[in-house]
Amino acid sequence: MKVWNWEGFWSYFTNLYLLEGALWTIGLTLSTLVLGGLIGLLLAVMRLSKHKALSRAAQVYIWIFRGTPLLVQLIIIYTGLPQLGIQLGVVASALIGLGLNEGAYLAEIIRSGVLAVPKGQFEAARAIGMTWPKTMRVVVMPQALRIIVPPLGNAFNGLMKTSSLASVISLEELLRRTELLVQVQFKVLEIFLVAAFYYLVLTTVWSVIQGWLEAYASRSVAEDRTTRRTKLTAAVESAVLSS
Repeated sequence: MKVWNWEGFWSYFTNLYLLEGALWTIGLTLSTLVLGGLIGLLLAVMRLSKHKALSRAAQVYIWIFRGTPLLVQLIIIYTGLPQLGIQLGVVASALIGLGLNEGAYLAEIIRSGVLAVPKGQFEAARAIGMTWPKTMRVVVMPQALRIIVPPLGNAFNGLMKTSSLASVISLEELLRRTELLVQVQFKVLEIFLVAAFYYLVLTTVWSVIQGWLEAYASRSVAEDRTTRRTKLTAAVESAVLSS
C-alpha cells in the first residue's frame, strides 16, 4: 500500500488553492491587528483614566475576553447572535471575533508600555502646559513604543497561527482550504505538511521584519530621548525664569 506520494507533495507547494488560503490568512491577520490595535488603544486609555467607571468597564471587558476561549467567542458571534436577530457573514464574524479578542490582549501591552515611561516625563510635560492628549502623543508614546513593539510583534506572530480557528466557522483561510483539499484528494499527510510549511514561512518572514522593527524603534527612541529631554528641560527652565 502506497502511503506517500512525492509527486503530489511537491505539487502542493505551488497549489493556487492553498496559496489563496495563505493570502486570506495574511489579510485576516493584518485586518485583525488593525481592529484589535484600535480597540486595545481605547481600552488602554480607559484603564489609565482617573474615572473609575471607564477603568472598571475596560477591566471587565479584558476579563471576559481573556478569560474565555477564542473558539467559543467565534461560535457565539457566528451562530449565537443570529438568535438575537444579528446576522453576520463569515468574514465579518471572524474579523470581529478575532479583533475583539486581540484588543483585550493588546490593551494590556499598550498600558504596560505607557506605565513604563518615567513619571518625570509626565510632570515635565505638564509643567510646560502640555495637554494630556498632546503629552501622550508627543512625549509618552514615542518612548513607550520601544517597550510595546516586541510583545506587539509576538502577538502578531501568534495571531497568524490563531487565525486558523476561523476555519471552524467556515472561513476559507489556509487551514480550512487544507481540510477541504484533503477531503477531495485524500492525501492527508502531504497536504497538511505543506500547510504547516506555509505557516512556518509566514512566521519566519515576520520574525525577520519584527527584528528590524525592534532595532529601528530602539534606535529612534534613543535618538529622540536626548533631544526631547533637552527641549523639556529648556522649556521648564524658561517657565521657571519667567515666573
